[in-house]
Amino acid sequence: MKLLIDGEWVDSSSGRTAPDISPSTGNNIATFALANREDVESAIDSAEDAFNGWYALGSKNRSKIIVRAAEIIQNRRSELEDILITENGKVIMEARQEVDGVIDQLLYYAGFERKLPGDVLEGPDIQQRLFLHRVPFGVVVALTPWNFPAGMVARKLAPALLTGNTVVLKPSSDTPMAAEWIVKRFIEAGIPKGVLNFITGKGSEIGDLLVSHRKISLVTMTGSTDTGQRIMRKASENMAKLILELGGKAPFIVWRDANLTTALKTLLWAKFWNSGQSCIAAERLYIHEEVYDKFLEMLKKAVSRIKVGDPREADMGPLINRNSLNTMHDFVRDAITRGRRIISGGKVPSLKHELRNGFYFEPTVIEENDQGSPLFQEEIFGPIIGAMKVSDREDVFLKANDSKYGLASYLFTEDNEFIMEAFDRIRFGELYVNMPGPEASNGYHTGFRMTGQAGEGSVYGISEYLKVKNIYLNYGRDVSVPTVRESLISDDLHP
Repeated sequence: MKLLIDGEWVDSSSGRTAPDISPSTGNNIATFALANREDVESAIDSAEDAFNGWYALGSKNRSKIIVRAAEIIQNRRSELEDILITENGKVIMEARQEVDGVIDQLLYYAGFERKLPGDVLEGPDIQQRLFLHRVPFGVVVALTPWNFPAGMVARKLAPALLTGNTVVLKPSSDTPMAAEWIVKRFIEAGIPKGVLNFITGKGSEIGDLLVSHRKISLVTMTGSTDTGQRIMRKASENMAKLILELGGKAPFIVWRDANLTTALKTLLWAKFWNSGQSCIAAERLYIHEEVYDKFLEMLKKAVSRIKVGDPREADMGPLINRNSLNTMHDFVRDAITRGRRIISGGKVPSLKHELRNGFYFEPTVIEENDQGSPLFQEEIFGPIIGAMKVSDREDVFLKANDSKYGLASYLFTEDNEFIMEAFDRIRFGELYVNMPGPEASNGYHTGFRMTGQAGEGSVYGISEYLKVKNIYLNYGRDVSVPTVRESLISDDLHP
């Protein structure tokens, strides 16, 4: 894989490359260029040079290119699905759903052409107007994660480009191939050179420059809270705006009157979708004491039927890399050390020979009674969930909110009073009641606390990529300037 700078696919200036590893087998499936500072400077310069021309096209013409890219992706979607299966380890259905999401987001945002919000207000005088005109920020840096390496690219590129910004895109080093494939479809769709630049490399080497560069006006990033905090510190050097979607620790509440079958089906999705590697994944299971034993037994049986292995054959694929796999072992070891009961899973599954170097872990349920434990406080980002018995509504609200994160949450109950109270009491950006996610394109994906700032999706997400520019207009013959004495202005001033 090469870099895309100013419309040309080029090698890194350093000539260095790195391997792209398949999590299913542990094998190298490609190599990608390791960009250096010179490459980053060139990409940013290219985006800045292309900005005026791209903005001048107008949203209608920008929208046409996005729609064209979506059509090309639809016609060649099987290629992207194969990449997601091979490079990311997604099972077939999840790969198809992610490509559906890519197309949906591109078409959704493209539909805002000629609908970008703005206001015209009356000024102090009837012959004065105040235009609150929304304009693009300029050069946007988009940093995308490995867990949804196609979907997150679409969710950042579409609103940034539609609103007239130019983009420097850097995907995760774990999944550069999916992002590269989408960028190539935009090239085929006719995006002008320099509008979209593609950089690969190590965040530790080029990340600081990307987010602190004086020509960068906005940084949008999905990833870990630690990385988000570092970006905040570095971006402050240039006062760039930030859109950050960071960690999650979703509570999943099953109340005594819940439809247990619906709750179970949703939990299987919310916890084990994408091998638990999702910011909106269920991470803390709170079950009312009256249905605790019954629901846990149902969950144990269902989890034992989940087939783990080759993404083309299984229900659940691998984790993304060795570090993620080691983290799962750490959570289980800690739970065992503290005397917790492993209800299901807890180890690497038995696999056929060609998969033994992959990063697989069994879907795991652990009984927990300590709200302060790592299972209930640290983001797991894998196929492990802790289960806790609860009995009091007030207590469950306190426990649900007891997290440094605040992205997604789930509630299963038929009690309408409980539901309405949860609207006010559960302080998370998203609450799914008696249904699964994921978030919709026309929903505003945002969170509380250390989940980040700003958000994506919907008209609110579009507005994040626009800056309000105020234009004060007087169209009368004269204008009153209160602090200037009229005697200072006399006829003899005119030549």
